[in-house]
Amino acid sequence: MPALMPITARPMPQNTAEASREAAPSPDALPFRTAPNNLEAEQALLGAILVNNEAHDRIQGFLEPHHFFDPLHQQIYETAGKLIAAGKQATPITLKSFFENAEPIGSGLSVPAYLGQLAANATTIINVRDYGRTIYDLATRRQLILIGEDMVNAAYHSPVDFPPKEQIEEAEMRLFSLAETGKYGQGFAAFSTALTAAIEMANNAYQRDGGLSGIATGLRALDGKLGGLQPSDLIILAGRPSMGKSSLATNIACNVAKARVRSRKERPDLSPDDPSHSGAVVGLFSLEMSAEQLATRILSEQAEIPSEKIRRGLIDEAEFKRLVEASENMATLPLFIDQTGGLSVAQLAARARRLKRQQHLGLIIVDYLQLLSGSFRRASEGRVQEVSEITTSLKALAKELNVPIIALSQLSRAVENRDDKRPQLADLRESGSIEQDADVVMFVFREEYYVERTKPAEGTPEFQTWLDKMQKVSGRAEVIVGKQRHGPVGTIDLQFDGRYTRFSDLAQDSYMPARSH
Repeated sequence: MPALMPITARPMPQNTAEASREAAPSPDALPFRTAPNNLEAEQALLGAILVNNEAHDRIQGFLEPHHFFDPLHQQIYETAGKLIAAGKQATPITLKSFFENAEPIGSGLSVPAYLGQLAANATTIINVRDYGRTIYDLATRRQLILIGEDMVNAAYHSPVDFPPKEQIEEAEMRLFSLAETGKYGQGFAAFSTALTAAIEMANNAYQRDGGLSGIATGLRALDGKLGGLQPSDLIILAGRPSMGKSSLATNIACNVAKARVRSRKERPDLSPDDPSHSGAVVGLFSLEMSAEQLATRILSEQAEIPSEKIRRGLIDEAEFKRLVEASENMATLPLFIDQTGGLSVAQLAARARRLKRQQHLGLIIVDYLQLLSGSFRRASEGRVQEVSEITTSLKALAKELNVPIIALSQLSRAVENRDDKRPQLADLRESGSIEQDADVVMFVFREEYYVERTKPAEGTPEFQTWLDKMQKVSGRAEVIVGKQRHGPVGTIDLQFDGRYTRFSDLAQDSYMPARSH
């Protein structure tokens, strides 16, 4: 068997414009240091593919041409992949015509002859996946080196238009982007694996009080309709301004976090990420309100003191004591708030992944979806395309982290032009992508808000009619489940206390089922 001719290591090409720029070596870099690579593994892998094209099927899910260190190996792998995808055989003979004019390598060896050597020296395809992983890991290390060099260069030069804060943001985004793609393709899973997961979910629901398979929201009627907040679900909570979207979201966040604290106290023997725990660690991205405003709203609900009085300092000594007591009780909640405005969906995903690793994140809330931004390319194509990218990314993040994501959304003004103000799926802004990607779409509706604004003059015949109608709708809210992939749709009646921005179950919820339609 002829010996395989060594090839000269070539500079690593990059697959992105950002990565393709030539990075100057860091001050501490040694002149003889070369980027991590394993040309022998690349040769063994390519030879296995040329001998048996089934080898390509085992690694094509995660290995791409740019992962190879040598440019020629990149071209060979890419050309072979295209032939195989077209239903043709990739062999030294079929690849020969694509490389007849290529420059010789080594000591005058032609590329077609080199292809023959690769195939002649190939061994079994049993280890081809291990070769692929080795090549992939080395490519990841080279990317880490590039990011590190860019960080060092940017820190040394410190451009005026690139302050340290932005340098940190970019480095963090690139690192988490690399972590996101740094996974070997899982491919197909046996149906028995999926069955086992389904049985485990059913068992969890059976063991829990109330028979919930997901995270309890703390609102019995809503849990009865949804079965709890399901892992990997994207849940859209929509409504017109002043309907109480943010209030309902923060109510749910507090209920879920409090349930987590109780569960940890009752079962300290369980690990933090054990699925037997109730509740969850909550990450709340507040793109509209500050963390202080959110905390004030939550304190108002828990201490039963109107938030307006808290903001203006119009509280007495007894109320202040209740406020302090509520804050002490809430201080241990596993509730984390990110108040950064103008986040991109990529930045949000990176921060969520970090919180997942550090704190075992179990629920994400985004307030609200339209304030997120997508990539520059999608933004240039129009707002509809940008929102489509955002919702698709949020759904992918929910699946990746295996947590439910509640994303708040605004509604179009079309609602205001109808006699019946109850929202519909078509009222969602950029509704096509939102409705398509969401597993659950819920609307918050308070008829009291609209009736209150039709108040006639006192003493008129219409005033008594209005007063009767106000008594029927006062303090009541509806959560309309307009879409649910794995459950029924319908309307849930809740109680709403505007003084404390608090949603709660109606007294009859314990014996009256939610309305369906």
